[in-house]
Amino acid sequence: MSGQVGILLRRDLARLLHGGRGGGAILPVLFFLAVAMLYPFAVGPDAPLLARTGGGVIWVAALLAAILPLDRLIEPDIELGMFDQWTLRGITEEMVIAVRVLAHWLSFGPPLMLAALPAAALLGLNSATLRTVEIGLLAGTPGLAALGVTVAALTAGLRGGAALSGLLVIPMAVPVLIFGAGSLGAGGQSGLALTGAASLVLLAVAPFAGGAAVRATRM
Repeated sequence: MSGQVGILLRRDLARLLHGGRGGGAILPVLFFLAVAMLYPFAVGPDAPLLARTGGGVIWVAALLAAILPLDRLIEPDIELGMFDQWTLRGITEEMVIAVRVLAHWLSFGPPLMLAALPAAALLGLNSATLRTVEIGLLAGTPGLAALGVTVAALTAGLRGGAALSGLLVIPMAVPVLIFGAGSLGAGGQSGLALTGAASLVLLAVAPFAGGAAVRATRM
């Protein structure tokens, strides 16, 4: 079983990093940096304002970047009958979803954490704020990955599912966004703890909710 899971993880990660119509892992990073570059033009050259709000902008950009590959997370495998093949090999839908969450996070979480370094320079964030942002992204992006995969499973097979999944993820990700951005203010440690707690809840729920949604779609 562990060998099959490893093969599945490598397959999913290769598809998400290099693949297809979603542009691979580079598109979310470019989108993330584009938001960081455009925001100073929108608010003007007010350094204190940029420093105050830049961390929140990074969080919003991270959420939007995580949404970009949703249309390729689940639906293509359902259309190709891959879930039927995995079931015949003894790999449950819950296991596939759990591996997909990990692959999705690896494809955008660490790259966005690296991209946050130049983004912080563009937004004028100091080193302490940048450190808090990086820890928050480390705690929060796994939850965003779990939420994205779950919603992608729920909307797979629906007409306009890609657009619908994006619309669903944004409001459902608000708690992670609030806690993550809130960690940049007073009481930052509690904000980071709540961000991590929200991520853990989403990670625990995702395999079961996503697996049930995939089974319902295949019926």
